[in-house]
Amino acid sequence: MPRPSFDQIASYDEFAKYYWYRDELIKICKSLNINASGTKMELMEYIRLYFSGVMVEPKKSLPKPKPTATNLTLKTSLIECGFTFGPRFREFFETVTGVKPFKFNVDMVATVKKVKAENDVSFTLGDLLDVLHGKKVYAQYDKSMLQWNRFVKDFCADPATSRFPDKIKTASILWAQVRNSTREKVYTTELLTEFGELIK
Repeated sequence: MPRPSFDQIASYDEFAKYYWYRDELIKICKSLNINASGTKMELMEYIRLYFSGVMVEPKKSLPKPKPTATNLTLKTSLIECGFTFGPRFREFFETVTGVKPFKFNVDMVATVKKVKAENDVSFTLGDLLDVLHGKKVYAQYDKSMLQWNRFVKDFCADPATSRFPDKIKTASILWAQVRNSTREKVYTTELLTEFGELIK
């Protein structure tokens, strides 16, 4: 069953059967005049609330404070020190953890994005370290965004796809069929037969 346009969908349950890109969710939220900022999971939640009659108002952007902290400690506010994923902060965490090279994980990235979006000056570098160690959850990376990556990886690993000279192009044609349907968002060899006319 092909994916209908949003204005043809009558319930959240029906809406959730389909795969939506974050950009599409942002456009939908803007068209509904509800909050259109946040992770993919947050946008889905705003739309769920919309279907249940709750309107999540768009957030008003707050002026961002200029960085004031020069010496970094675990109690330093992430907002006030102007946190980035650059070398200064990587070196700070290398010193604190003893891990070199230090790597930020995806939940840390999602957390920083949310902290900055909400201008949460109470969130510290120590809190961010707690996110790394699983002691605190502030925001989590939306793993559903990895579905396309997994689909392509599985497609390329399938010996049955060796005949296709442009694997990414062929995988994207199949992905479009899967994405716009209610089926599970995974690659299977059977898709090559089912959509053989489209990919030959």
